[in-house]
Amino acid sequence: MSVFTPAEIKYLRSQTLGRIATVGKDDQPHVTPVTFHFNDEEDAIDVGGITFGDTKKWRDAIRNQRVTLLIDDVLTDPRRARALEIRGVAELHETGGESINPRFPKFDPHFFRVRPQRIVSWGMEDGGTDPRSFQVSSRSTRSA
Repeated sequence: MSVFTPAEIKYLRSQTLGRIATVGKDDQPHVTPVTFHFNDEEDAIDVGGITFGDTKKWRDAIRNQRVTLLIDDVLTDPRRARALEIRGVAELHETGGESINPRFPKFDPHFFRVRPQRIVSWGMEDGGTDPRSFQVSSRSTRSA
């Protein structure tokens, strides 16, 4: 059983761009766009990119594996916002990242596998952000 709801999984599969937040050595947040892939087998999110192993986000995660991945968009007809915030721990992998986005010709083999610990989502339900049907889901995925 997945830590994600069926609607969240559907949303993850429909998106390819997100924003990853890491914490720098100065304890300041750093947010940057990334490409990602929902990993069904691991029930986790694989995050990577071009020269990923040479980036600040990689160096930050070596020091502090706590990350947040935000995936969001706005639909136009009817206008509604959707978002999925995944707080968790990044497992650092030095091989395998090439498969995250095969459209990039020189994709770096380095990648994070984000293991969710807290998931917050909104706009996933039919009706989006209509005030009569808007729902925010927030839950911990950790065992009690």
